[in-house]
Amino acid sequence: MNLDQIQTKIKYVTDAAGEKIEVLVPVEIWSHLIELLQPIDSGLDPLDETESTAGILADLQESIRQARAGQTYPISTLWSDIDT
Repeated sequence: MNLDQIQTKIKYVTDAAGEKIEVLVPVEIWSHLIELLQPIDSGLDPLDETESTAGILADLQESIRQARAGQTYPISTLWSDIDT
């Protein structure tokens, strides 16, 4: 289920001024969100956990290709992105 599909299924509770104060989420979506928040024994991010082996292999192959072509980045640049 993508974000657009999720947004069409949630409902908002508003106050007298029409300001959103709460969100009603269908149980199916809520259960999925709770599942995503659970710690994973593998240590992988939930998105990585569901990625196919072929996808991971393709990413690795692309990284090797970029390294061989000299398309590398200073480690300081990579770490600065993590901090933000």
